[in-house]
Amino acid sequence: MARWLPRSADLTRFCQKLNRVKTLEDDMMETSFNRCLSTIDLTLLGIGGMVGSGLYVLTGTVAKEIAGPAVIVSFIIAGFASLLAALCYAEFGARVPKTGSAYMFTYVSVGEIWAFLIGWNVLLEYMIGGAAVARAWSGYLDSIFNHKIKNFTETHVGAWQVPFLAHYPDFLAAAILLVATAFISFGAKVSSWLNHVFSAISMGVILFILIMGFILAQPKNWSAQEGGFAPYGLSGIMAGTATCFYAFVGFDVIAASSEEARNPQRAVPRAIAFSLGLATGAYILVSMVLTLMVPWHTLDPDSALADAFYRRGYAWAGFLVAAGSICAMNTVLLSNLFSLPRIVYAMAEDGLFFQVFSKVHPRTQVPVIGIVVFGLLMALMALVFDLEALVQFLSIGTLLAYTFVAASIIVLRFQQQKGDAPAPAAGGRPSPEPREGPSAGELKEYESFSDKLQLVDRDKSKEHREPGQLKAAFEPYLEFLSDFYPGEVVTVAVVTLMVSAICLCSILVFGNTHLHLPTWSYSLLLVLFSLGFLLSLLLIWAHEQQHGTQTFQIPLVPLSPALSIVLNIYLMLKLSYMTWLRFAVWLLLGLLVYFGYGIWHSKENLREPRPQRVSARYVVFPSGSLEERVQAVQPSSQPAAGLPDTDTDDCKR
Repeated sequence: MARWLPRSADLTRFCQKLNRVKTLEDDMMETSFNRCLSTIDLTLLGIGGMVGSGLYVLTGTVAKEIAGPAVIVSFIIAGFASLLAALCYAEFGARVPKTGSAYMFTYVSVGEIWAFLIGWNVLLEYMIGGAAVARAWSGYLDSIFNHKIKNFTETHVGAWQVPFLAHYPDFLAAAILLVATAFISFGAKVSSWLNHVFSAISMGVILFILIMGFILAQPKNWSAQEGGFAPYGLSGIMAGTATCFYAFVGFDVIAASSEEARNPQRAVPRAIAFSLGLATGAYILVSMVLTLMVPWHTLDPDSALADAFYRRGYAWAGFLVAAGSICAMNTVLLSNLFSLPRIVYAMAEDGLFFQVFSKVHPRTQVPVIGIVVFGLLMALMALVFDLEALVQFLSIGTLLAYTFVAASIIVLRFQQQKGDAPAPAAGGRPSPEPREGPSAGELKEYESFSDKLQLVDRDKSKEHREPGQLKAAFEPYLEFLSDFYPGEVVTVAVVTLMVSAICLCSILVFGNTHLHLPTWSYSLLLVLFSLGFLLSLLLIWAHEQQHGTQTFQIPLVPLSPALSIVLNIYLMLKLSYMTWLRFAVWLLLGLLVYFGYGIWHSKENLREPRPQRVSARYVVFPSGSLEERVQAVQPSSQPAAGLPDTDTDDCKR
């Protein structure tokens, strides 16, 4: 039976396949897309992805049911938390200006299977998100006409009571998705122009809401007579933060569009910063005027802004609010339909997804097949499925992508930059890379044991340390870590940090409610896992990182990405168990696709050289020098052409 068990070498090779990283081209600006988007285009795409129906619905819901007027503080904290994730996307988008967003960032730094699973989850996230927004758009328009569309459909088409299916087919939602798909397929410039139009109308309506809102503001609505500014206390503010965090999940459309940006190194970080700042300001100011216009406890969660103007005697303003809401939802639809086919294209281009989706139309320079296929799938979902039960799935996919992008930033920052000559760690193993000889005409020699011996007398204080190597100040205390290749210890520390963060957040979320831990064990576990997290963080910080790159870099690495990881994991664990169950089922389907297709057709799999047996011989010369010869082992029956059968020629002086 033992012969059927896989050998350790086979298991090692299999794990290496799963964790292989993407090889980037020398010229990352070369692309089959049309680089036509400016910083303004990208900024408006980001605003369109973030400022959607949430501005008109989410603000009233959180203010009335969760935080009161302190929803303003919730949006401030949520905006700061989103900034941590957004900065990670900004650095990656500037350094790797390729389409694919979180999928691409994970592939170039963490590994193939993790990148595929991130892309697989983002794919479903965009489909559900687009279909849900289309149904919300349809329902909002239907409510303006007193639900005549719904009543007509139920009367002439019919209604059904089937689990996971909508009560009636929403033809209007499917139609708006098909129209949006047609516009997106015309090219990035047309999509950007259409987004400009809807964004301009939406921002004009927001400006009207702010001006009229501050004119009609009554400070007494924050007084103690109405419940005060923070009627639900700190717990309400933090609960509101968790809900408000999802209002900022649209900025990744900017990173997904980096391959179509004219100057991604400058445009992507600026667009992410501008769009996130403007979106945060819009949410804060609208929440402020909303809770100042009318008492927070009297708000209508379904249409808070329109109802507030109606109660203050400006019923006509409700039509402007409705127009702004519909335009805002249009920008979110365009954002979803714009990003989804490009992520699918990136996966197909790398061979991990079906190759048909990697085709780019020569005239419009967009992946038309992906746009049409996934636009039709999105329209079908909006037509027949009940999406309310699946909306929470959007959160877990987004948070998982944020977590892996933050971890990827740490791993990438402590890796050697492409094109750098790897230097051996002080006292560590030599690099396997060849080094140039004294002159260009001489053959390259491989690092040998004699080279390692020469490291003993090297002046360590003057040695240039590469990214991933231990800092000189810590070497006397952590000398045993010098035996690892640059970046190895950091990778292990990142894994330990994530495991510690998962355990720490699990205790915080489930310790008192589900696990019913006694106080002493609850406190002890918190201290232990916090120490594990902090020690991992310090171990990463003790290594050299990349400096002086020409592109944007997130400050305070590894602290900033680590905080983002903890926050994202905490919010993921707050989701319902049914969301996790659906997530597990979708992951299993993704693994079937990967092991059935992706792992075999991956371009990195085609680049891998076939394994070749090698032998090494050390020959000591009278002068005491040491030389290593490495040659392929030839079958005994077929000696290599031009090589003698004896080893006498190997012992030349």
